[in-house]
Amino acid sequence: MAFGLRTKTFGFIEGEAEFVSAFLWWNKIDGTDQWQRGTYYALCVAYSLVSFIALVQLVRIQMRVPEYGWTTQKVFHLMNFVVNGLRAVLFGLYQNVFAIRPKVLELVLMELPGLLFFSTYTLLVLFWAEIYHQARSEPAHKLRPAYFIINGFIYIIQICLWIYMSASKNATGLEAAELFLSVISFFASLGFLLYGGRLFFLLRRFPIESRGRQKKLYEVGSVTSICCTCFLIRCAMLAVSALDKNTNLDVLDHPILNLVYYLMVEIAPSALVLFILRKLPPRRVSDQYHPIR
Repeated sequence: MAFGLRTKTFGFIEGEAEFVSAFLWWNKIDGTDQWQRGTYYALCVAYSLVSFIALVQLVRIQMRVPEYGWTTQKVFHLMNFVVNGLRAVLFGLYQNVFAIRPKVLELVLMELPGLLFFSTYTLLVLFWAEIYHQARSEPAHKLRPAYFIINGFIYIIQICLWIYMSASKNATGLEAAELFLSVISFFASLGFLLYGGRLFFLLRRFPIESRGRQKKLYEVGSVTSICCTCFLIRCAMLAVSALDKNTNLDVLDHPILNLVYYLMVEIAPSALVLFILRKLPPRRVSDQYHPIR
């Protein structure tokens, strides 16, 4: 259950030669080791590239403002480096990973980056929420503890589900885990929509001549759209997998769907967000650049 797509053998309508040929080609790819190997190595390269970009950006920020310590921006890039680097290692060693027994250990390895991805990008929601409430002169001191409590609660539930799956002999634990990941993906999307939208409309009320207004509108609007979309796609696919017994998510199956899926929900969003947020912080002290406490 590592967020790939399983395809089934399709029935064909008699006389539709091209249709039949296309699905025969599709199912042939599904059973070809060469395509499986090429897909996972391509994913490994893509994740490695995104991880390297995040590391380079982290180093650039540290060299620019070393006196600030671990800021939200630095932690965000560090977590991107870890998440994408871990995915790269797992896909690069996919044969060893998929051979791990008991099966629940493989599920832990493949699901952990997804949870870290959630924590990484909800950190942006936290940052925007703090900016929004501070701009409105509202208390924001409870937001950071809430972020850690919510994430801790999510990891505890996921660990309990892993323990249940290791002890259970049926598919109930797997379906529950898929539904749980679907729900947290939905709430992540809702968080981006709520605070990304609030911050966007708050910025729109600033005078047109305000310095940097247009660029910040572009950043907030673009990142909100990208992150909402990727988490909604993940939510929908996991929900379908859990509720429809004829559909399942499994990294061992169709390589093209796996490639498209990971590109849509992790690789492309991460790369785009890193590009949009590539600007380095100013050297001078800024009220909007807070070290993590």
